[in-house]
Amino acid sequence: MRLPAWLAHHLAALRALLVFTVLLGLAYPLALVAVGRIPGLDGRADGSLVSVSGTTVGSSLIGQSFTDADGNPVPRYFQSRPSAAGDGYDPTATAASNLGPESVVDTIAADADDSTQSLLTQVCSRSKAVGELDGVDGRRPYCTADGVGAVLAVFRADGFTGPITRVVSVNQVAPATPFVATWQGVPVELAQPDHDYVAEGGIVTPVRGDAPARPAVPADAVTASGSGLDPHISPAYAEIQVARVARERGADPAAVRKLVAEHTTGRSLGFMGEPGVNVLELNLALDERFPAR
Repeated sequence: MRLPAWLAHHLAALRALLVFTVLLGLAYPLALVAVGRIPGLDGRADGSLVSVSGTTVGSSLIGQSFTDADGNPVPRYFQSRPSAAGDGYDPTATAASNLGPESVVDTIAADADDSTQSLLTQVCSRSKAVGELDGVDGRRPYCTADGVGAVLAVFRADGFTGPITRVVSVNQVAPATPFVATWQGVPVELAQPDHDYVAEGGIVTPVRGDAPARPAVPADAVTASGSGLDPHISPAYAEIQVARVARERGADPAAVRKLVAEHTTGRSLGFMGEPGVNVLELNLALDERFPAR
């Protein structure tokens, strides 16, 4: 007996549903699980976890901080690049800061919790801290000596023209000293909390200063990656940390430098990206080769 057309269509749809459920809902996932269990691939399928003495200490694919309980860098370890993912390297909150080149003016509020740093000040403060930690020149263009953005709000008598009537260092507050005492003959003031000097008519004027054109502290030491999870640093950033790590571990800097080279990966396919140093794997190798004193 020939089935009604509507019933035949429904049965065909049901058969297709069952077939694709078996193929895509069962067979395909199980096949991928089986491939992931192949020796040599199982570690990657599990997240490239790194274990020491049976204890998982991290993943070679996700960066982590090497700091103490107060957030200060532990000197015997190579330091990772900054992270904007949650409280740092949080895979559930992967993100960038969403700040761009025009972010040069801090928000300074009477309540410190309401204050926010511009991208420029973040870069300046990080560069200063890295310079002090590793004994290199932490100066950068458009940064003050105290590690904030060297930016002035310049007020003129007729808006954008006319004589200068007032100048404020917008990212510096008391008890700091203005990074320049005067600007075109006008004394420079410190910023006051809860003031928007741009909205009040000040012209934003970054000041380059006398920092070298090529800073000693590389860019990846002061900026977060787009994901906030990057486990690598540049060979240049690793290089400026070698002397500190060697000193803290009582090791020969040349031996530490050789270990860095062993954990440096080249460009993908020989031409994509830049060489990188996996910080977690390097620090674990350091603990094995040169235990801390």
